[in-house]
Amino acid sequence: MNAPTALNHLVPEFHPRPVPQALLDALAARFGAQCSTAAVVREQHGRDESSFQVPPPAAVVFAEKTQDVADAVALAAQHDVPVIPFGVGSSLEGHLLAVQGGISIDLGRMNKVLSINPEDLTVTVQAGVTRKQLNDEIKSTGLFFPIDPGADATIGGMSATRASGTNAVRYGTMRENVLALEVVTAGGEVIRTGTRAKKSSAGYDLTRLMVGSEGTLGVITEITLRLYPIPEAISAAICSFPSIEAAVRTVIQVIQLGVPIARVELIDVNTVRMVNAHSKLGLREEPMLLMEFHGSPAGVKEQAETVQEI
Repeated sequence: MNAPTALNHLVPEFHPRPVPQALLDALAARFGAQCSTAAVVREQHGRDESSFQVPPPAAVVFAEKTQDVADAVALAAQHDVPVIPFGVGSSLEGHLLAVQGGISIDLGRMNKVLSINPEDLTVTVQAGVTRKQLNDEIKSTGLFFPIDPGADATIGGMSATRASGTNAVRYGTMRENVLALEVVTAGGEVIRTGTRAKKSSAGYDLTRLMVGSEGTLGVITEITLRLYPIPEAISAAICSFPSIEAAVRTVIQVIQLGVPIARVELIDVNTVRMVNAHSKLGLREEPMLLMEFHGSPAGVKEQAETVQEI
């Protein structure tokens, strides 16, 4: 995914600041085997799914609890060194690249589901829990977490990037589904924002400030999420249109009529052509809507019929 391309000559060269040896020594003394400066480990944490080629971080700390994150951030702050939170590296934006040098904090080992509260439709997890892992652990409760950005990303990374996905039309994005956070600030202080309460009018909305901040305001270590009942019935539909305008106009009418469509994704004719070539399909090469309906069998049937009429 990150192989050099013909466009790489257009990307400016990065010259990261050197990391003081004193910091590397302090990290080694505090974390032992949990800190690595091995080239292969650093390179693994120095790239994402973008095409940018950037030198890797100087060291990688594998955090196992919130205090590990706090101590690593505090040490880095003492030496004025950047800190880069790392989940699974599935992002496309380049925000986990060490463009200014620094150290990477891998939260993948913080992968525990801390509490499941089916009575109020919430769950609290550590930042390293992945989306699929979460749904596997809560499926026995009859609930699921609907945000699906495509990759099996960590919940911490999804919160930091305000991930969305094709379910956003009904269930919203991470912004609407994160209720509370535990965050390590730039100085190494641990703070908590929000609660499990569905509504609150007290004070600054720090939770929404942190969601989407991409690691620039703090390192997210714990997240409380909103859950939803697993739908009794699911139905999918594909519909082609003569133009992008016609497809968009249809979606607008569906939403205006109050149809609780669960998923809707628009792909243009070029994307359909690429899908056909990649997956050996025979889809009609026109603008297309991919839709999904959730609810009771009767409700799903009614939703599909209403959309079909539109």
